[in-house]
Amino acid sequence: MHQHIKPVIFGCAGPVLTEDERAFFTAARPCGFILFRRNCVDVAQTQALVESMREVIDDPLAPIFIDQEGGRVRRMWPPVWWKAPASGAIGKLADKNMDAAIQLAKDTGAAIGAQLGECGVNVDFAPCLDVLFPYTHDAIGDRAFHSDPAIVAALGRAFIDGMALYGVQGCLKHLPGHGRANLDSHYDLPVIDVPASELDIDLAPFIELNDLPWGIVSHLLFPQLDSKHPATTSAKIIREIIRERIGFEGLLVTDDISMKALKAPVEESSVNALEAGCDIVCHCNGDMAEMKPIADALAPMDETLAARFDVIRRPCVSEPFSEIADLAADIDARLSALA
Repeated sequence: MHQHIKPVIFGCAGPVLTEDERAFFTAARPCGFILFRRNCVDVAQTQALVESMREVIDDPLAPIFIDQEGGRVRRMWPPVWWKAPASGAIGKLADKNMDAAIQLAKDTGAAIGAQLGECGVNVDFAPCLDVLFPYTHDAIGDRAFHSDPAIVAALGRAFIDGMALYGVQGCLKHLPGHGRANLDSHYDLPVIDVPASELDIDLAPFIELNDLPWGIVSHLLFPQLDSKHPATTSAKIIREIIRERIGFEGLLVTDDISMKALKAPVEESSVNALEAGCDIVCHCNGDMAEMKPIADALAPMDETLAARFDVIRRPCVSEPFSEIADLAADIDARLSALA
């Protein structure tokens, strides 16, 4: 079924697909789509957009991705959607009561999963499994659960288990660890100048959750592992760290290929990422002038990747969020009690 689709995820420009976008996506055959705030106005509109995305590539189970972490990183905003807490707020509870923090993480994941499932979104690029360091850049900040990798892993697992109640898949983010970065990879290329032997802390949560179906590799330069290529385009890092040391066997997706950390043209970076061992390129901004050369540069999935992709896709559970609105209110009350 999937031999002719291309290993790329695209965004669109607004709340509906334009005729130009419909024609382009039908011809380009991306394997999935990603939503941003510009695409999400209300529930009915988002449901319709998601349905049209799947329709144009003729795949009712096509993965529709979103970054709905909670806190400041979310694409569905109040007053239409519930404002989930940042991972860091959940992590603070772990210092007082680990069992309560795990329950809070699971309930938060469930509430987010219910919101996404209602709209037909079946993959959340969440949670961040980056370990917090004293110098971690604010680009991560409270998106990280904690500075203790064991706590990060436990809360991450609970969050993902909660989303899974509504058929929403989570992912490993940001491989192989963004916590040591002191720059924002949206604008600059962070350099993490440590030997591989010192990455045990960073890698621990990813190793613990290496059974997840999706992973995002970030634009980070580890000069002592690969002096020329950031992780996204480094065959050495993808093979030796992500695949072998972490043991991740799922589908590896690039962080947004249009981020400024990568200096090459987007189509060149896309090809380089796939050649290095990434499975799928992610391009987020919906700019047709960038998407067209990417689509032209990428060949369709080969049979092996198409088979892996076919197996990994899952439907979400499309139930009204109102069915668990009380859970969201209870989460808010628990957090207020901690303030």
